[in-house]
Amino acid sequence: MRRLAASLLPLFFALPVLADSLRIATFNTELSRDGPGLLLRDLERGKDPQINAVIAQIAAVNPDVLVLQGIDWDYENRALQALQDRLKQAGSDYPYIFARLPNSGMASDLDLDGDGRLGGPRDSQGYGNFTGEGGNAVLSRLPIEYDAVRDLSPLLWRDLPGALLPQHPDGTPFPSKRALQAQRLSSTAHWIIPLVTSDGGTLTLLSFQATPPLFDGPEDRNGRRNADEIRLWQLLLDGDLGPVPKSPLVIAGGANLDPNRGDGRRSSIAELLADPRLQDPHPTSPEAGLNTVEWQRAGRMRVDYLLPSADLRVLDAGVAWSPTSDLASRHRLVWLDISLDPQ
Repeated sequence: MRRLAASLLPLFFALPVLADSLRIATFNTELSRDGPGLLLRDLERGKDPQINAVIAQIAAVNPDVLVLQGIDWDYENRALQALQDRLKQAGSDYPYIFARLPNSGMASDLDLDGDGRLGGPRDSQGYGNFTGEGGNAVLSRLPIEYDAVRDLSPLLWRDLPGALLPQHPDGTPFPSKRALQAQRLSSTAHWIIPLVTSDGGTLTLLSFQATPPLFDGPEDRNGRRNADEIRLWQLLLDGDLGPVPKSPLVIAGGANLDPNRGDGRRSSIAELLADPRLQDPHPTSPEAGLNTVEWQRAGRMRVDYLLPSADLRVLDAGVAWSPTSDLASRHRLVWLDISLDPQ
């Protein structure tokens, strides 16, 4: 797919673009707002500094396929369509979009976090104060095979082979057997999205956003769930969760886990990075190396990933990091240039 050079926009430099390549990006935009409809309001007003910074960063990198996290979902995808319009005005046109109801903010009517109360954000299938808070989305210049999309988000945690289910010290289910009978694995979503390439082939996008392995107790509920959300991809490639996705493919999204530092079961992301069916292109920036986020307390870490299958030819990769990136999100946009010609 022949690419046009990205335009230089205020606050961000334009990344060089390779001819006859396909650029894929993942970006945790942290565009979530305090209530339903507020993101759409802010997008339409056009004056929100954070939204403007997010749009500028995306337009500067100008990917062909853009995987977003941290964007509120609504039933008609009106907020996503408003973002689509704003990006088109900035020179990045995405005729195809995809988003579905995420698990984040999906009420369960159960005490899922074991605090003895109902109706809290941690009692949703994934953390959230309202339906659709902090969901995922895909914008693409490649046609999306909508009828062939597989959504693994409804998968119950207990049904994942070898699930690391949390327990009380006496070995009973945490917080309760009833809760684990209803608890979904995905804290946000796991999607398998086929994209049609210019030669009529298929590129399969595996999109997700895992829960932070923090904010729990000695049962390590979030740490265990984070590890299993990451491990799901290897089980999928093993054929343990239905048909194996068609290759070539790219895993794109947020693991919320660094293989070398921070809390969490780091072996889960280390094993995914080392899987011979995938390759780690090691996207870097001069400013922060492999790091993709900067948190106030934890500092810089690598938690956002693009992992192409081993049969793809990687041309370039990087992390869009600049002094003004903080205006957009604590996370940085990660990008990858690939050729669809076999290795």
